[in-house]
Amino acid sequence: MIHVLFIMCCCLSTLIARANEPIIGGPCDGCEYVFVGKPTTLTSHAAITPKNQQGEPLLLKGAVKKSDNSPAPGIIVYAYQTDAFGIYPKGKTRHGGLRAWAISDAHGNYSFSTIRPGSYPERKTAQHIHLHVIEPDVATYYIDDVTFTDDPLIDADLRDQKACRGGCGLTTPKHDVNGVWQVRRDITLGENIHDYLDETK
Repeated sequence: MIHVLFIMCCCLSTLIARANEPIIGGPCDGCEYVFVGKPTTLTSHAAITPKNQQGEPLLLKGAVKKSDNSPAPGIIVYAYQTDAFGIYPKGKTRHGGLRAWAISDAHGNYSFSTIRPGSYPERKTAQHIHLHVIEPDVATYYIDDVTFTDDPLIDADLRDQKACRGGCGLTTPKHDVNGVWQVRRDITLGENIHDYLDETK
């Protein structure tokens, strides 16, 4: 009986491993964490932070598009970030506890409700939200972080960035009538991702 259970566990582990899309796009420390804790059911809107999370509320939204600019439905966007103090709260992985997955709708749209992240303590790193793309049955890769034009820590290199991964992540935040920050981060599948064409043939 124990032997049978062992074989079943091995088979299940193999199936889970095969379900994870290959990681492409060059070196990526921690890219495998995009699969850890991923819900079985996803919607086009997800919350990165709980409602009582301390910080300035922010809505991140965008559209996932193919290289021909047509909508790309069914694409999983994974996001993780620091809290308002620049700390990654404890979670299942070193990505921390503030993380979520959304799946693009029929028009390619996705969105996350969250707070504005803080800069790393005692480091001159701009505020950012990490994003990864999971293309089901194709591949997964990280794309340019969401950053903010009004952040004083944004340097000239980041403002003048030319080779954007999956589209450019520099956004211009604006308050809505309720005082919630609004930013838009559109995604172009495979843009400037090393080996993308090879993996998707």
